[in-house]
Amino acid sequence: RESFFGEGMRGSSWILVAGGVAGLVTLGEGVSFTLSADRDFCLHEDVQKDILVVGKYEVGAGSSPEFPVTIEITDSNKHRVYMKESASSGKFAFTSDDKDLFTICFIPQNKGEHVGGTRDATLEIKTGVEAKSYDQIAKAEKLKPMEMELRRLEDLSESIVSNFARMKQREEEHRDTNESTNERVLHMSALSMLFLVGLAVWQVLYLKSYFKSKKLI
Repeated sequence: RESFFGEGMRGSSWILVAGGVAGLVTLGEGVSFTLSADRDFCLHEDVQKDILVVGKYEVGAGSSPEFPVTIEITDSNKHRVYMKESASSGKFAFTSDDKDLFTICFIPQNKGEHVGGTRDATLEIKTGVEAKSYDQIAKAEKLKPMEMELRRLEDLSESIVSNFARMKQREEEHRDTNESTNERVLHMSALSMLFLVGLAVWQVLYLKSYFKSKKLI
């Protein structure tokens, strides 16, 4: 498999791992790509804890011969979150139990039977606040338009605060790592200097003793 990296959609972390991909294009909030009949196409989405993830996909027509495609979503422990065989279009939704890396794979069925075949596909993923349907929330809780907008802004503010807290934590972790590394380097440098000084003193004493034994001094 070849591997390459793509830019995040609205702050999401995307890692793309694909084989035989003829093209990858970002379209608004989603990506458009071409599937090959003999290789899988996988995307990896980094999701924080207790985050709602929703997505929709479409596998269109392609070159002949056309081949069926299975869509499978798994977490880092290979636990299956979603799967659909012979997929043409659909939607999925799940909430992360913990911070994890989820893998979304488009898997051609019956590899080897459709040599040279390709199909165009699109995938759109939303996470967190963007994944929520505030129209449905407003209907369920009988919220007025202004109240619904305030709810959305409240959730967005909480999301921003949470992101800043995570960034601060990561910064502190990196700083601690740098300080620890610098301290180790300092200790190693001090030990190296002591070793070199000791070696120099030993050489001087050895040469002095050698010259005295030869009665050169």
